[in-house]
Amino acid sequence: MRVQPGSPHPLGATWDGRGVNVAVFSGVAERVELCLFESPGDTTETERIALASSTGGVWHGYFPDLRPGQLYGLRAAGPYRPAEGPRCNPHKLLFDPYAKAVGRDVRHDDSLFGYGLGSADEDLTMNLADSAGSAPLAAVVDTAFSWGNDVPPRRAPADTVIYELHVKGFTKRHPGVPAPLRGTYAGLASPAAVEHLLDLGITAVELLPVQYRVSERFLVEQGLTNYWGYNTLGFFAPDPRLAAATDPQGVVREFKTMVATLHEAGIAVLLDVAYDHTAEGSELGPTLAFRGLDNAAYYHLADEHRYTHDDQGIGNALDVGHPRTLQLITDSLRYWVSEMHVDGFRFDLAPARARAFAKYDQLPAAFELLQQDPVLAGVHLVAGPWEDGEAGPAAGSVPGKWWEWNGRFRDTVRRFWAGAPQQSGDLAGRLSGSPDLYGDDDRRPSTSINVVTAHDGFTLADLVSYERKRNEANMRDNADGTDADDSWNCGVEGPTTDPAVTALRRRQVRNMLLTLILSPGVPLLQAGDELEHTQLGNNHAYCQDNELTWLDWTADDERRSLFDFTRRLLRLRADEPVFRRRRHLSPGRPLPGGDVTGVSWLHPAGREMRQEDWTTPVQSLGVLLVGQEVGERDERGRPVIGNSYLELLNAADERVDFVLPAELTALGIDVVLHTAGTDTGSQRGTGVVDLPPHSAAVLQIRPPEAD
Repeated sequence: MRVQPGSPHPLGATWDGRGVNVAVFSGVAERVELCLFESPGDTTETERIALASSTGGVWHGYFPDLRPGQLYGLRAAGPYRPAEGPRCNPHKLLFDPYAKAVGRDVRHDDSLFGYGLGSADEDLTMNLADSAGSAPLAAVVDTAFSWGNDVPPRRAPADTVIYELHVKGFTKRHPGVPAPLRGTYAGLASPAAVEHLLDLGITAVELLPVQYRVSERFLVEQGLTNYWGYNTLGFFAPDPRLAAATDPQGVVREFKTMVATLHEAGIAVLLDVAYDHTAEGSELGPTLAFRGLDNAAYYHLADEHRYTHDDQGIGNALDVGHPRTLQLITDSLRYWVSEMHVDGFRFDLAPARARAFAKYDQLPAAFELLQQDPVLAGVHLVAGPWEDGEAGPAAGSVPGKWWEWNGRFRDTVRRFWAGAPQQSGDLAGRLSGSPDLYGDDDRRPSTSINVVTAHDGFTLADLVSYERKRNEANMRDNADGTDADDSWNCGVEGPTTDPAVTALRRRQVRNMLLTLILSPGVPLLQAGDELEHTQLGNNHAYCQDNELTWLDWTADDERRSLFDFTRRLLRLRADEPVFRRRRHLSPGRPLPGGDVTGVSWLHPAGREMRQEDWTTPVQSLGVLLVGQEVGERDERGRPVIGNSYLELLNAADERVDFVLPAELTALGIDVVLHTAGTDTGSQRGTGVVDLPPHSAAVLQIRPPEAD
């Protein structure tokens, strides 16, 4: 095999049309070798070639005879001194951290560990067993792709609706998707899948992790899998388990075709990414890639360098304070934007990503690095939910243009509709766009990604059916998953045939969807909530790759009704600017057409809420949103003008006769939505709206007649 010096840039195995340049970082290795394989079934390499050139810790070589499709791995020889940090073991085949495609998935066995399992000295020993037959393989690919006229959807944040989905779970049981494509990137791009998203009113999909992940050995041995995918090994490679294609090049093309198809439909593609840790786990985990190349550079080690730092309970933490690790992350993000055309990222455990900056007052630096990047500056950057208290920063710590999952919105909405007392004051803050969290530095309500349910926790159907988690199928003695979901089972735990309980649960689902979709900010819906998807009380189904997590597309009358209700909400939001405010709401007057605009809070007695009302157990609230001349301009500078609406929310156990102010009844009102299913018959007389227990209504205020 001919080899030339090559270049230290770019990192990875890069096809340039004539040959392949290979560049690998290791600041501690004394020798790095490229290992070539002919097929995924090979148990040893057919050829091993040393990368003889080294520049600034990058080992490199150019191979004029290599072509796309070549399977390969790496070996690194050097110091093995676990107590001091380095863990180079030339007997371990390593996955290229910059691999663009996966040639073979991992096959768990003892050979993957750098130390002798069962040894009294544990990881201080060296395991001489060769892992070539079990380690994952990378593949060289040609990244060329005919994108045609692909244009990323450009939509104002206030006009965005995000739909969180799992690529496999969304289409695995969809009857309209061709059977060979179900559960794959191609399935998500199928006409039936795209039609559902468009019919519902979705403008962006947020995909649970699609970067190459490895299932933990203990899960595999129990017949389970890391279904969600938050256990990444390849930050550049699309996960082949989610592809219909069986060859590495085909997997990459299939992913790109999916993105292009969604873009053509006007739907943006966001990726959920986990750059805080890798699949290698703690110091007792396998040696698959980073650990064998340069353990101390890639990982945040404890004061005793033998151990990985692990304050999240996930085994390790990437050291984003190291220049090469930070480069890996930013190079990966740029690749997914430039080569794969994705439109943004949601960072799981975002605070952990910045933890290597030691002090949280340095937190903005970690995120501004990405915000100022010329490639990443134009995409959506979303931070996962923050920690509270001494462990990390509070919500609202994200700088500049970042969006943030609003955990406070989730908790408050759940508690209010579950009937918890004295939630109306905090609910008012969430329904104003959370200015207490995001009102500084001219940030907009769209900073807030409003969520009620997501992948981690109960589904919406389960949130109103269970008060205790049912995670026994995860085989961890029901110890995993949160015990604080702020759920309410409506009086019966789990499934029931009681028609009164069933009706109440359906109202509760609609109540929370209404609150979510019509609040300022960017709403995020969990896939399947519009279809009554249940996980039978499992609130941490990360390892369930089966019908528990795959959406059931069986369409009965109630599911169709819930889908139609959700669609009506999303269309109302899209049609009416008052539900898509670009600035935080401030208290105004309960009179449309006045010179003070914003939001007014109404008491069920027909008056504005008083200061003392917020500290009472009141569980009913009116939210008046003034639409005429809202004082805002859209992205083209045009005045934003719309209708005024009144939202009536009743979380109490009793029926409420909500009295409307005389000024509103003089104008006239129309009930446009009612979660109790009484859209037009719910009004009694001209000035009272009948709100059954645990119900909500949306009323349109007729504009004043022109003089």
